[in-house]
Amino acid sequence: MKENYYEVRKIKDFKDLLNQTVELYGDRPAFRFKKRMYQKDETPEFYSINYKEFKNEIDCLGTVLNSLGLDKQNVALISKNRYEWTCVYYAVTTGDKVIVPLDKSLPDNEIISLVKRSEAKAIFFENKYYNVMKKIKDEKLSLVEHFICFDLEEDKDGFLSYKKIIEKGQELINDGDRSYLDTEVDPEKMSIMLFTSGTTSISKAVMLSQKNVCSNVMDALKIIKFDENDSMLALLPFHHAFQSLINHVVVFIGGHICFCDGLKYIQSNLCEYKPTILVCVPLILETLYKRIMKNIEKQGKTKIVKNMVKFTNGLNMLHINIKRKIFNEIHQALGGNIRLIVSGAAALDESLLKSLNDFGMKVYQGYGLTETSPILAVEGDKTVKAGSVGKPLPSVEIKIEDKDEKGIGEIVAKGPNVMLGYYQNNSATEEVMEGGYFHTGDLGYLENGYLYITGRKKNVIVQKNGKNIFPEELEILIGHIPGVKECMVYGKPTRDDDLDVAVKIVYDEDVIKDIIGYVSDEEVYKHMKKYISEINKNMPAYKHIRHIIVSKEEMIKTTTGKIKRHEEIARMLEDNK
Repeated sequence: MKENYYEVRKIKDFKDLLNQTVELYGDRPAFRFKKRMYQKDETPEFYSINYKEFKNEIDCLGTVLNSLGLDKQNVALISKNRYEWTCVYYAVTTGDKVIVPLDKSLPDNEIISLVKRSEAKAIFFENKYYNVMKKIKDEKLSLVEHFICFDLEEDKDGFLSYKKIIEKGQELINDGDRSYLDTEVDPEKMSIMLFTSGTTSISKAVMLSQKNVCSNVMDALKIIKFDENDSMLALLPFHHAFQSLINHVVVFIGGHICFCDGLKYIQSNLCEYKPTILVCVPLILETLYKRIMKNIEKQGKTKIVKNMVKFTNGLNMLHINIKRKIFNEIHQALGGNIRLIVSGAAALDESLLKSLNDFGMKVYQGYGLTETSPILAVEGDKTVKAGSVGKPLPSVEIKIEDKDEKGIGEIVAKGPNVMLGYYQNNSATEEVMEGGYFHTGDLGYLENGYLYITGRKKNVIVQKNGKNIFPEELEILIGHIPGVKECMVYGKPTRDDDLDVAVKIVYDEDVIKDIIGYVSDEEVYKHMKKYISEINKNMPAYKHIRHIIVSKEEMIKTTTGKIKRHEEIARMLEDNK
C-alpha cells in the first residue's frame, strides 16, 4: 500500500539547504537568545539572529578557513550548544571539508585521543577546554595547526580569536575573495566524522556524507509536518546525531533554535522561550514528568487529575478532545506551546508515554543509530502505533534476519542514509555491512509495516539451556518499583559456567525516605527484594532475578543517558574482588 507522504522540496547538500532557506526565510529568526542568565523573578530580554545574518557569518568563517590552507581538511569542534557551534559546522561542511564534532563531556585524555585519531588540522573550542588545547598544542600531540577559541577577544598563546577571524573573513569577502563562496560540495563523500558513544567497546569513527544526512532530513519531513512557525529548545548535545539531524530540519523549515541554560533549567527555559517542538531522550521526559507530578501532589490535586484523565479519555472515545484545555496548567508548565514531543536514543517507558498522552501531549518515538544518519524509523502524523517506533522512513528498507519462533531477529537496514563506513576500520565496516545491509545489532520484529524493538543483540543473556533473556523487558518492570531511579539487568556467571539473572538498582533517596522513613542499603535491599519477588512470580523460572545490588551512586552513562553496561559490569566485578 502506498503511503501518503507530505510534499517536501529537494536538497542535495548543506550548501543547497542553506541557500534555499535564506531565499525563502532570510529575514526570519534562525536563533533566539537570552541576553544573560536571569534570576527567578526577573523577566528575561531576548534577541535573535536571522537567516541572512547566520549565512553571512558562515560565509566569513568559510572564507577564512580557506585562507588558512585548510582546503579539504578535517576540522574538529568541541563546546556546549551555542550559536558559534552551528556556524562552524556549516562553514566546514559547505566548504567541502570534514567536520569532526566531539562530545563536550569527554575527559581530557579522551579528547586528546580523539583529536589525534580524527587527523584534524584545525579545532574550534570554548574556554572550558583551554588547558587541554594548550597541552595538545605545546606537546604537539596531534596534527592540529590552528586552534580557534570562541571566547577570546584577541589572539593569545598561539590560539586564534573566533571574533577576529570572522572580522578577517568579512574583509577577505569585501576584497573579492570567492574561494569559499564558489566552492562546490561533493554530497557523496565523507563530510562528517562522528565518534560513537561506545557503550560496549572503543568508539568507532562513523563516516557520513551530506547525501546521507539530507536524505534523512527529507524523509523525516515527509512523515512529520513542520513549518516556519515551529521553534525548538535544544536539549541534546549538538554533536549527537539525533540533535544534529533535528537542527538541519529546523533550518530547512525556516524555524528557529533556542538554547537551554543547562539540564536543571529545562522547565524554566521552556516557559521563557515557549517552543513548539521538544526533541529529547526518555531520561529528560521522565525528569520533567516527575517534576510535574510532584507539583500536582504538593497541591493536593492528584485525585482530581486522575479523575479528569478518566473523564477526558472517555470523551476521546467519542472523538471529543479537550485534553489541552482541561490540563492547561500542565501544558503551561512546559511553556504552553509544545505541540509535539519527539523521543529518541532509547525506548520510552509505555506507562510514561500513556501518562503524557493522557494529558493531551503528542509524543512520537523514533529509532536509529549514528551509522544511519541517524533515523531508520519514526512515528509520524499518520503512523502511530502503541509499542512501536513507527514505520521505516520512505527511503529506508528494513528486514529482520535470523528470526526466532516469535519472529524476533536482528534489524538490518538499507538506504541512502546508511553510513559510508568506519574511518580507517575496514574490518569493522565489513562486519556490520554484511550482504549489503547495515546490521544494527538490535533485535525486533515487523508487524503490519510497523517496527517493534525488543532488545539489544549484544545485551541478550543466553543461558546454557538455550533460553534468551532480554534485559530491557525486565528493566521496564523493575523501573516501576517505587524508589527505583535506574536499573540494569545483566547475566551473572555461575560456578557451572551458566548465567543467572541479576540486577543493579540505583535508588532515589528522597522517595525511599518517604516510603520507609529512613535510608540504608540494607533496608532498601529488603524493599526492592519484596517487589522483585512479586515480579518473579509472574515470570518463568529461567527469567527469575536471583541477585540484587542496590546503590545510590549513579551508573556510568553515555552523554545521551544510556548505561555503559560493560563498563558498569566491570566496575561491579572490581568492587567485589
